Amino acid sequence: MKVLILGNGGREHAIGKKIFKDCHSVDLYFYPGNGGTNQIGKNIEDHHTTLDLCLFAKKNSIDLTIVGSETFLYDGIVDVFKNFGLAIMGAHYLAARLEVDRVFSKSFMKKYGVRTPKYKVFSSYQKAVDFLEKTHYSVVIKTSGIAAGKGVILAKNKTEAKNALNSIMIDKKFGKSGNTIIIEEFLKGQESSIISIFNGKEITPFLSAKDYKKIGEKETGSNTGGMGTIVPNPYMTNEVWMDFKKNILTPTLEGLLLEKLTFFGFIYFGLMITSNNVYLLEYNTRMGDPETQALLPLMNSNFFHIIQSALLQKKVSISWKKLCSCCVVLSSKGYPEKYESGKIIKGLNSLMEPFYIAGAKKEKERWITSHGRVLNMVGLGKTMDEAIKMAYNKVKKIHFENLYYRKDIGL
Repeated sequence: MKVLILGNGGREHAIGKKIFKDCHSVDLYFYPGNGGTNQIGKNIEDHHTTLDLCLFAKKNSIDLTIVGSETFLYDGIVDVFKNFGLAIMGAHYLAARLEVDRVFSKSFMKKYGVRTPKYKVFSSYQKAVDFLEKTHYSVVIKTSGIAAGKGVILAKNKTEAKNALNSIMIDKKFGKSGNTIIIEEFLKGQESSIISIFNGKEITPFLSAKDYKKIGEKETGSNTGGMGTIVPNPYMTNEVWMDFKKNILTPTLEGLLLEKLTFFGFIYFGLMITSNNVYLLEYNTRMGDPETQALLPLMNSNFFHIIQSALLQKKVSISWKKLCSCCVVLSSKGYPEKYESGKIIKGLNSLMEPFYIAGAKKEKERWITSHGRVLNMVGLGKTMDEAIKMAYNKVKKIHFENLYYRKDIGL
């Protein structure tokens, strides 16, 4: 079989590695891919539009396309592929609005009784400011569009909130994504990520993950695409799982079925676990990065067979190793703002699996940095402490100019 995976990060490398490990007979293609994906398959060169990719899949008899990166979902690639009779794993455009359009997503949650923090929507800067004047608690300000996962600002007081509004609505830091904003009640607690697979009839959750989104230690500084992950999340107790299934997963499934937003793909629940309840902060309609990199090494089951079962709307069951996992992201100093690329990476050849290439390419037998998030070091262990130690032991073997990583993942 031939499989095309869309995206260029560590997530796509992890998906490809797991499929390759489980099914050696599968030929892998990646667009645009990275230096790591080119080692296990073939990267499609040059720039391609959605239609180009569709024609490539037709011409090369691609059996299945897996959408890794959300940017392809926004372009409606699933709808185009389906119109050409091509099998593709991902949310169609209307369903992808659960991630792309936060206002739509919040309205969906409210309509179907999915427990989520209280919120207000504003398209007027002045009305948003007026609302803040009457607010006496911390708030989270979100762009309606997702702004590459970075359009979320926690404001601890009115000054910070007004500065955030100015940045988003006046200075247009996130472009058109900030034309409409959400001011949401701030909840204190622990975040959890639940990636799930959706076969169009049932949602099957994976293990829980804890993602570290901020660039700085102790969750400080700017939001990033993710600086590390641990699996399983220690805060997802049996009681929390039951609460999640009853008040978030079940009403979400009901809403998807009633609104005809069914698709074959992944759905990600971004949760906040408070002292009383679990709340849904956001949906993603794809696998998370770097959660995927920590999850897939723990999967006992054949990942490709799971995907095939979901495609055929068969019941999905997943077996997991009784281990813990820790993923540490190595980035270029300056990420998520300005950073330099083209730095020579040393130490990759001495690494034991699992590890993933996120933003690096190979030139004349040398590995070179090419993006903000460069490598994903994954440690596995019988305990979380052991997994964390294994991950950071791998980190110590890697060297490149302007290397940056958080030293507190899982701690």
